[in-house]
Amino acid sequence: MKKIVVTGATSMLGVATIDECLKNDTEKIYAVVRNESPNLYRLPNDERVVKVYCQISDYGNLPNIINDSCDVFYHMAWDGTGVRRGESVIGQSENIKYTLEAVKAAKKLSCAKFIASGSQAEYGLSKLEKLAPDSYADPCTAYGIAKYAAGKLSMAEADKVGIACIWVRVFSVYGKYDKSSSMISSSITKMLHREKVLFTAADQMWDYLYSEDVGRAFYLIGEKVKGDRVYCLGSGKKRPLKEYIEIMKNKIDSSLPLGIGEIPYPKNAVMNICADIGMLTSDTDWKPQYSFEDGIEKTINFLKKIHSN
Repeated sequence: MKKIVVTGATSMLGVATIDECLKNDTEKIYAVVRNESPNLYRLPNDERVVKVYCQISDYGNLPNIINDSCDVFYHMAWDGTGVRRGESVIGQSENIKYTLEAVKAAKKLSCAKFIASGSQAEYGLSKLEKLAPDSYADPCTAYGIAKYAAGKLSMAEADKVGIACIWVRVFSVYGKYDKSSSMISSSITKMLHREKVLFTAADQMWDYLYSEDVGRAFYLIGEKVKGDRVYCLGSGKKRPLKEYIEIMKNKIDSSLPLGIGEIPYPKNAVMNICADIGMLTSDTDWKPQYSFEDGIEKTINFLKKIHSN
């Protein structure tokens, strides 16, 4: 890949993908950011990274702004990813249109591949031991429904305009530039301030993946995969959520108090999440390089620096 486009460039997934592409000598990266983005500092200070200012609602205009021929279009942007992301049905549905506009922009920019980030939320309340690309999807939130619809329709639009579409259902990711509201980031922040963190019983079986492994997966998909695909992207292993919580605590201070079991499970809580990464590994030779213990140590050190400034 010599030239790529990345929407949602300052997000955790966007930055991780850009970092990995730079390591592998990508010649130019068009980093698409919102006009008023407060997170431009996250982008690498590298002359190969070109900032492209464009609102998500105006992605149809990207070919006029970039005015270049590119190889791969990475679509990481998604509007309304905050804590209450599942509540705005109309707001989430708008993302379907934005995704389809991104597909058409990719074609006009001469990209051979459109690669987008889907979500584990597309599966809903599945009780399967592992979730594979062909596992039954029954999303139960506006966010999950919109992601699933965007994936299906982007495949159809990409086929119509004549480019490959790869939809990557991303499972639970943590690391640099994770949302402050995520379970891992918010818990680490409170633990660093020696606050007691309250949890459910935390018996959920969960699959966590470090952000650098995600960036490497997206790079390899762009470099190696041919044709349309749906992938699941996670570690491929699961543990009870309480184990992850204990590891975080012990990395910071084993004497910290934990409030495990002190709050109830939310309605329709997902209790079992694990990605089947077999097809992804077979097609790209990708495997996670970071254990949770190693990845969470890097994440804690990153958050320590932020909170010490």
